Amino acid sequence: MTTDPQDVTGQVPAPEIVPTHAAQPPARRGPLTDRTVIVPAERIPPQRRKPRWGRLVLPAGLLLLAGAGAWFWWSNGPPPVRYKTTLVDRGPITAIVTATGTVNPVISVQVGSQVSGKIAKLFADFNSVVTQGQVLAQIDQQPFKARVSQARAAVKSANGNLDKAKNMAAQRKRERDRMAALRKQAFVSQADLDLADTNFRDADAHVEVTQAQLDQAEATLASAELDLGYTTIYSPVNGIVVSRNVDVGQTVVASFQTPTLFVIAQDLTRMQVNANVSESDIGGVAEGKSASFRVDAYPKQFFEGIVTQVRNAPINIQNVVTYDVVITVDNRELKLKPGMTANVTIVTARKENPLRVPNGALRFRMPNVPVDRKLAQVWVLDDTAAPRQATLTTGIADSLFTEVVEGPLQEGDLVIVGMETAEEQAQKKLPPGFDGGPRMR
Repeated sequence: MTTDPQDVTGQVPAPEIVPTHAAQPPARRGPLTDRTVIVPAERIPPQRRKPRWGRLVLPAGLLLLAGAGAWFWWSNGPPPVRYKTTLVDRGPITAIVTATGTVNPVISVQVGSQVSGKIAKLFADFNSVVTQGQVLAQIDQQPFKARVSQARAAVKSANGNLDKAKNMAAQRKRERDRMAALRKQAFVSQADLDLADTNFRDADAHVEVTQAQLDQAEATLASAELDLGYTTIYSPVNGIVVSRNVDVGQTVVASFQTPTLFVIAQDLTRMQVNANVSESDIGGVAEGKSASFRVDAYPKQFFEGIVTQVRNAPINIQNVVTYDVVITVDNRELKLKPGMTANVTIVTARKENPLRVPNGALRFRMPNVPVDRKLAQVWVLDDTAAPRQATLTTGIADSLFTEVVEGPLQEGDLVIVGMETAEEQAQKKLPPGFDGGPRMR
């Protein structure tokens, strides 16, 4: 069987022939033993290859499961113990005592009234500069002048009674002398002489009584004049009127307690702070210690002062015992006002370059290790990163560090201040950016 060389055909065994579309013409049958079908080459479908990534799915899944199991086993296991440490170094330590107090003048005089009455005039006001002996106020003098006049009249009456008593005593004396002369001549009886002598003694005693009445009247007059003088209020010192507690027309009553009319500060260029220091801190406070304080009016400015007095009188407020510490401060700029609240810091001790250990190391307690509270102990990491306990003799301390006076510590040693928690260790293992930031508790 010959074919046209221009016609491209292929021969395929019958069992492997893919059925063609119904539109194709049926294959011819010939006398040949093997049945063949001639199909155009472009009609033969290409053979498809299976993808290779399907073969990698199972091994990758097994590796992923193995990694997840290993991570789960590793994360649930007990984490290793890790310590927070810090260095033992040298540096300044300043021991301080904090307290609150009130700014007051060094000398403050309360001017009051010794008599009761109505305020008639005022000659000074707030912030008035006054001098010693200057008139500050005037109480109504009319009632006191009337009392003075009444006392003077009583003095005059007592003087008259005294003169009368003296005249009567002189008359009784003459009668007794006459009776004595007649008795010698036996013209009168002894009874008449005794009666005349008794009358003379009575008259003489009456003179003494009237003299006492005169003295009493004069004392009453002096008291009335003194009260009249107290109606004028004078300044006892040179200074500035800090407070005025009365107005014109107001009645002051001086009975059991003298009313305070004015408060005069003698010198505002020197002030003092009365600080209340608790009993637990008073042991380190002594005269001559330096102190600094701030007031709310000038929050960024520190005022320097010196402790001038530590008073021994205890102040008990709600079962809290405090002691009054007086701090003197210069107030030439007159920034400090009486009554301001001061936040005081008193320096009790200071060292420039001692060996020091952080306070957190002294507070650290190793789990399941007994603690002796009478000793100052710290835990130190040795060269093999193993913790060991060290006993110290401490000195002064501030809010951050404590002085090491004696002990096995040296500069550069690592002391334990805490233990890392599981969360903190987990945060360190996460890659940067996966820690989620600080957590709020």
